Amino acid sequence: MVIAGWVSAVLVFSSFFMRTMIPLRMVAICSNGAFITYALLGVHEGVFGRVLPILVLHAALLPLNVVRLRQLQGLLRAVQDCDAHDTIRSLVPYMNTETHPAGDVLFRKGDPADRLFVVERGRVRFPEIGKVVASGEVFGEVGVFARENVRTLSAVCADDCRLHTITGDKALELSYQDPRFGLFLIRLVAGLVVENQGLARPTLTPTA
Repeated sequence: MVIAGWVSAVLVFSSFFMRTMIPLRMVAICSNGAFITYALLGVHEGVFGRVLPILVLHAALLPLNVVRLRQLQGLLRAVQDCDAHDTIRSLVPYMNTETHPAGDVLFRKGDPADRLFVVERGRVRFPEIGKVVASGEVFGEVGVFARENVRTLSAVCADDCRLHTITGDKALELSYQDPRFGLFLIRLVAGLVVENQGLARPTLTPTA
């Protein structure tokens, strides 16, 4: 019984060093099991009244931790399986919609950057580099997430365009609420780092 008590205490102590949720839940499950064992040994040794609260508490916490662990694992699988276009579609309800005629300047190099764009219809051109983005592509994230928060390129509508926009602050808020979007932002930033290093060209090329 004493050994079971010490094992339980060590597991609880170690849980305070867990920095991510899945290891924390796993340690919590082991801790619940150890405390239940400790309580059952106490019942066997005739101290039922002293260990009953421990038994009831951890018998209730064990299935809760198991359920939470399964939910986290399922969430991670869902995040890994989703693609960028699914993520973009999930963002549209949180975004503002704009229409612009061909030739309209969306922003100029050096302007303050406070939002990123998703193209629903039409094409947007970046004169400084001659690049064009079209339906389903994201642009404007570089300026939003850069330390200086300024546009690194100009953006001009090559056609009549329908665009969805979201502010940088709202994007960060959604990254906490929706794990898919958080992962999407990480991939965008990682793609920018890789492109700057000249190692590869990401699927969604960071722009402006």
